Amino acid sequence: MGSASEKLDIIRTKGRPTALDYIPMIFDDFHEMHGDRICADDGAIMGGVAYFKGMPVTVIAQVKGRTLEENQRCNFGMPHPEGYRKALRLAHQAEKFHRPIICLVDTSGAFCGVEAEKRGQGEAIARSIMEFMEIKTQVISIIMGEGGSGGALAMSVCDELAMLENAIYSVISPRGFASILWKDASREREAADIMHITAQDLKELKVCDYIIEEPGGGAHNDPVQMAENISEYIFSALKRNLQKGLDEMLNERYNKFRTIGEFDETGESANASK
Repeated sequence: MGSASEKLDIIRTKGRPTALDYIPMIFDDFHEMHGDRICADDGAIMGGVAYFKGMPVTVIAQVKGRTLEENQRCNFGMPHPEGYRKALRLAHQAEKFHRPIICLVDTSGAFCGVEAEKRGQGEAIARSIMEFMEIKTQVISIIMGEGGSGGALAMSVCDELAMLENAIYSVISPRGFASILWKDASREREAADIMHITAQDLKELKVCDYIIEEPGGGAHNDPVQMAENISEYIFSALKRNLQKGLDEMLNERYNKFRTIGEFDETGESANASK
């Protein structure tokens, strides 16, 4: 299964596929839309309308680059507030036309620079979390690699949360954890191994609903097979949620997040005791 620090190495492998690779392999006729209609367009989040096995869907993805030039365009995968506002704009458009929303999450965290804070980074993330909770169409989120802090949670309020086998998902990045706890960012591998942030950990804790298997050694070893595995999961998830009524789906989404982290006075997980 591998330790969290080993998974950290895998998801940071230079050749690991990104949303830019997966979207054309999984979806047909993807038409990208730009801008938040307030400030600007954000290269760290891309979104648009596509077809998935003949069904119209809205795809919203956090983007990482491989080269320095690509990473500069997408701000190293760290979204600005206009990115989250763009994502929310597209989500409301999907709601209007009853399209399912597929979110591909891959970020170490939202950009925390002064410029982003001036433009309302915290408010944009909070509003995304609040409004995704009430979006009246099904939402499926997949953690593709790194799922860090509120930057990931803003696109992970959903009906089903899946994680790739080697992905991680946490309230803070291992580097940030090590910086705060030990004042030493170089201890991020040690931090990763004690944080319980792997897909397997989070499936056990009932944060993650499904784990999507990766080819041996990681997704970078067979991107085509990885895309097929993701496609199979999306198809099964859409089929499951289409069987639910709208009220049932929204209630289950709300309760899903209300019960994460439940505990009793002995310190044991309430979920584990049920």
